[in-house]
Amino acid sequence: MNILSFVGIGIIGAVLSVVIKQYKPEFAIYITLGAGMLILGSAVSLLSPAVSQIIEYMSFIENGSAYSEILLKSLAVCYITQIASDCCNDAGEGAIASKIELAGKCTLVILALPLFTSITDMIKNLMS
Repeated sequence: MNILSFVGIGIIGAVLSVVIKQYKPEFAIYITLGAGMLILGSAVSLLSPAVSQIIEYMSFIENGSAYSEILLKSLAVCYITQIASDCCNDAGEGAIASKIELAGKCTLVILALPLFTSITDMIKNLMS
């Protein structure tokens, strides 16, 4: 899928949502979410070569597989959190969206703990 397909799906979804909102407002959110999930699914499928390339680059680094795993998990958490937050904002639930963002940030801190431990160990080794 190219960018024009993504834009087309987005515009069609937005127009359908606006039209449906006039007659059945409760169904408009489903159209918005459906279009968003279709775009998301297509975009994620495009990431496969990039993920493979990152893993290949990280294989040259000592402990690279651990770092690439953390990097990929962190990217996934960021994207999933942003998409969920945007969906909640679209539904008019800003409070829930902000809580999702907070949970995503906390998850990133937990994911980064092994990196902090590794950096601390390197500093200890350099200082001794």
